[in-house]
Amino acid sequence: MSLTAANLVTGLLLLTLGLPLLLNRGGCAAVFQSFPRSKAAAYVVFPAGAAWFLYEIWHLSPADFGEYRVYLFFGFLAVALLSFKCVPDFLAVRGLATVVLMGAMPLLDAGFMNFEHTRTLFYKFAVYLAITAAVWLGAQPWRLRDFLAWLFAQPARPRMIGGVISAYGLMLATVAFSY
Repeated sequence: MSLTAANLVTGLLLLTLGLPLLLNRGGCAAVFQSFPRSKAAAYVVFPAGAAWFLYEIWHLSPADFGEYRVYLFFGFLAVALLSFKCVPDFLAVRGLATVVLMGAMPLLDAGFMNFEHTRTLFYKFAVYLAITAAVWLGAQPWRLRDFLAWLFAQPARPRMIGGVISAYGLMLATVAFSY
């Protein structure tokens, strides 16, 4: 992935998240607040994250425990399948955390060892912030429910946060074409 693509993808993802919050239409709050415990979202996001993770496990190099990849693959596959039965609460949040963590690697690889463009720090800041949130929410997924309840308690909060996220996403999308 090129730096242009990494900036553009990050910017467009932030715009996709920020614009519904900024516009704050009637159903926006209900969709966001129902996500953490949504079974439909869990059946989409969690298998996507698990499949991506299992794909990476299957393609491990010998230096990265590749000789044990079959055991690791089937062990993590069992954990993913048993998650639906044993830990169904907040599975959508855990799946989203997995997708964010898996998606961060190609984005960060694009700017790895690239010291000539200081503009890479803009998208890396957003990616590292997403990684931090994903690790935290993967361990404590109910915090997303609490945050969303706080966010939509007052009508000005989603507009303000959506405006900041949208502005940052627009800035990243603009910076993407400056390389």
